[in-house]
Amino acid sequence: MDVRFRDLDPLGHVNNAVFLSYMELARIRYFQRISPDWLEEGHFVVARMEVDYLRPIFLEDEVVVGARTLGIGRSSLRMEHLITANGEPAAKGLGVLVWLEGGKPAPIPQGVRGRIAELEGRPLSEVPPEGGSGGP
Repeated sequence: MDVRFRDLDPLGHVNNAVFLSYMELARIRYFQRISPDWLEEGHFVVARMEVDYLRPIFLEDEVVVGARTLGIGRSSLRMEHLITANGEPAAKGLGVLVWLEGGKPAPIPQGVRGRIAELEGRPLSEVPPEGGSGGP
């Protein structure tokens, strides 16, 4: 992923909010690999994102962003993200995404579940939803 000058804050490193945009692009590429028409079938929306910032990213850094599914529930999945800069972990993200059809949460179709498991190369277990706000 290319770091753009506009991604930088006054301190010369990538602004923390931009890390979320990098993760979003990784998710888009992930879902495009599942189905080129993934937005036509229904789609996932972000319900929750947590980010652990591990090191700054600078304009010259070589940035790679990955995403993988950890588990699937009835209408949601948990997705892990990793951003590296020059081969070093720069941020880790954990997200909960909810499947929508017609603008409302719906069960994730079996076909989508199967394509995710195939892409991951492993069966995905049911993951219970997290409770609480995650904060104090």
